[in-house]
Amino acid sequence: MREQIDETLRRELQRQGVWVTKMQDLYNWGRQNSIWPLQFGLACCAIEMIATAASRYDIARFGGEVFRPSPRQADLMIVAGTVTKKMAPQIVRLYNQMADPKYVIAMGACAISGGPFKQGYNVLKGIDRYIPGDVYIPSCPQRPEGWLHALMELQRKIEEQKLTVTNKTSHFDRTQGQQ
Repeated sequence: MREQIDETLRRELQRQGVWVTKMQDLYNWGRQNSIWPLQFGLACCAIEMIATAASRYDIARFGGEVFRPSPRQADLMIVAGTVTKKMAPQIVRLYNQMADPKYVIAMGACAISGGPFKQGYNVLKGIDRYIPGDVYIPSCPQRPEGWLHALMELQRKIEEQKLTVTNKTSHFDRTQGQQ
């Protein structure tokens, strides 16, 4: 009965030009349509990532056209290409500098499993051993269409996230008692 009253009230408000929605839906809508990727690339897949931002593929349709030069301004890390053991600590550092909520797309066979270079002594067997991945694009060579598909998959994941409040203490709060 209450649900029928809520639905009737919602329809009446919509007829008057007032939209009613949940705060979680509004928050997720804003986050999924304004994804800011971190601007860096590791190998050949980065060229395809750059091509996606050009006018032919136009990722502005999905709200992801603002490539940020600083990890503190980005919320999406795209690991595009071969990750070597020498580069892994820098990628982890960039990931840790990103603000929450943060997302990772692993682009290409090299980022996911080492690709054709996995037998090398200096190539990681996948970036997911160091940072958590949200979406994986398994192909080589990578195409811009695959990147757009991964972006849409990430938007679907963001749409389903719950808006929760946690009582995490900051690093500053934890270190105050130790001094």
